Amino acid sequence: MNTYTLQQINAVINGVIEGNTTNTINSPEQLELAQANQITFIGNKKYEKLWQDSKASVAVVNDDIAIAPGENRAFIKVKNADLAMSQVLELFAPAPPVFEEDIHPSATIHPTAVIGNGVKIGAGSYIGANTTIQDNAVIYPNVTVLDDCKVGNNTVIWSGTVIRERCTIGSHTILHPNCTIGADGFGFRQCPQQGLAKVPQIGNVVIGNRVEIGSGSCVDRGKFSSTIIGDGCKIDNLVQIGHNSVMGRFCIMAGNSGLAGSVTLGDGVVIGGSASIKDHVTIGSGATVGAGSGVTCDVAPGKTVLGYPAVEGRLALKQWAILKKMATS
Repeated sequence: MNTYTLQQINAVINGVIEGNTTNTINSPEQLELAQANQITFIGNKKYEKLWQDSKASVAVVNDDIAIAPGENRAFIKVKNADLAMSQVLELFAPAPPVFEEDIHPSATIHPTAVIGNGVKIGAGSYIGANTTIQDNAVIYPNVTVLDDCKVGNNTVIWSGTVIRERCTIGSHTILHPNCTIGADGFGFRQCPQQGLAKVPQIGNVVIGNRVEIGSGSCVDRGKFSSTIIGDGCKIDNLVQIGHNSVMGRFCIMAGNSGLAGSVTLGDGVVIGGSASIKDHVTIGSGATVGAGSGVTCDVAPGKTVLGYPAVEGRLALKQWAILKKMATS
């Protein structure tokens, strides 16, 4: 177990210490549950009232906090407590699962695949023909990477993930368990002979650098050309990305949200949980879609939309207020 003094922790996050404690810190914990040898954080003023009953010795706090730490307790004041706490969590993060050998004997690697230096491949994984796995990538047990794919350096792919043929994954990317990258897009057309005829999906998926995709999420291949996930995007669990959609850089999609086919997101778009975006819609850079919303038309850059169907945020709030008043009158 790693332990740190108040001063050692502050050396990492470069805050301003108020107060002091003789206790060493062995782990982080949420405010209500923390004990004397733990560190916590206060990221919002509404939680300041919980500090008095917390047993934590140290808290990472925003620099505008209005309370004092108290006896044998300390605050580390920073501009952004949430961001600083992420650095603290890295200090205490346990080591990842150990590979006893870099490439497990039960892994199947096609003779034409190119495996870089320092790559680790777990038991039961399959690497297809003409696929390249670049330096220091980590592939946990039971991962499938089919033919003609490329996986960038320092990328981590967790168990159960399937990457279909001809897809490209960038560097420093994380794919959590049971992702599916490059399955067929949902393409069917009514047909007198077959009822529903399948439209071949012959494109691929291109995922940028430092992307993170949560467990059980699916990114479908393009009908033609590519479905694209831009650099730095963060996608939660159980998210659906439809064929030929294009996400800009640093977009966020929360759990159970989805893009239908050929949706375009600009940079920095935020999609709330369970929101759904209609096909061929464009959402401009910096826009936000509220949780549970249904977007059926384009959204201008920087706008916030809410509701089902989604409308401009302030209008939605007015509509809800009127409905609430009508219901209680």
